[in-house]
Amino acid sequence: MATSSLLPLHLPPSTRPSVKASAAAAPSAAPTPQSLEESFGRKGLRFAADSTGAPTAELSVRNGSSLQLRLGDGLVTSYRPKVYWKDDGCREVLHTVAGASGDPGKVKGGVGLVLNEVSSSGAAESLLAGSEWTVNDVDSDSYDAVQVELGCRKGSSTLEVSYVVTLYPLSMATAVIVKNNGRKPVSLTSAVLSHIKFDKRRGTAVEGLRGCPYCSHPPPASGFSLLTPAEAMKREDPPWFSFGGGDEEPRQGVWTVEENLYTVLKKKVSRVYAAPPEERKKRIYSTAPSKFTTIDQYSGLGFRLVRMGYEDMYLCSPGDMYQRFGNDYFLCTGPASMLVPVVVNPGEEWRAAQVIQHDNL
Repeated sequence: MATSSLLPLHLPPSTRPSVKASAAAAPSAAPTPQSLEESFGRKGLRFAADSTGAPTAELSVRNGSSLQLRLGDGLVTSYRPKVYWKDDGCREVLHTVAGASGDPGKVKGGVGLVLNEVSSSGAAESLLAGSEWTVNDVDSDSYDAVQVELGCRKGSSTLEVSYVVTLYPLSMATAVIVKNNGRKPVSLTSAVLSHIKFDKRRGTAVEGLRGCPYCSHPPPASGFSLLTPAEAMKREDPPWFSFGGGDEEPRQGVWTVEENLYTVLKKKVSRVYAAPPEERKKRIYSTAPSKFTTIDQYSGLGFRLVRMGYEDMYLCSPGDMYQRFGNDYFLCTGPASMLVPVVVNPGEEWRAAQVIQHDNL
């Protein structure tokens, strides 16, 4: 079975050495992979530059599972867990596309964080756009767990944001910690979106959502998503000899209940699975499942996505549009708080996380 707990998702003491502290003495010099290696490198964790030249943390554990994390934007571009006993037994789980929009340094896909501050008028502003992550801290037990903590601030914002990425032999976790150091409450929407790779379009499904309400909904806008919100919501042309009926996707804002044990995702969908906002006004209501399992019929592999601290589950399949991004089919999915903002009061902090785990061995 996969690891059942995380390394402590703590904020490091302010006295702990960090790249931000050293950078303050020399603001003109950004940390390099070499300086990061000297400060934080250890067994199972090394710092280098990826194929685009971006500084990257490379995490690995004893069984051969590995992960790559871009330090500038906090994007996980590769997760290769050990899933077979034969050969090295590792397989890439994430779908990424390099050189998007003609920019060789631009990478889309993978696993990334969306974090927005919602104003009183309802407008949402990204807390991460234009921000550079810095390495706050690292941790490991030398063999079976490696962790990197990134941090950033939005200009003079009073919000302190930490992003913690942890690798285990049979799982990976991405967690966000937001601390409000200001004097006023803040409202946040957030998501951790993962682009999961599949061998073929047929045989792609998830299990574990039966009985949960859902509605069509666009994904939160982000710089790393393969599909924009408008593209995700664009309806596909019906196949030949299709005469409509119950297979049609509900319109945005119209709630229905998932009735299938296996949610087949061959066609194009963009959904949020959650308790409707009106239901949440009640004292007792049913929440969305805390986890579901992806199913790849051709590879025979399954991965569980577990939510912690989030209220919603987002799920998107690209349909015919997947061909724009290579030969592999993919799902964009993950836990979110999209429909109802999270309120963080002064002096408080909010924590949420996603875990991708498996027991394919």
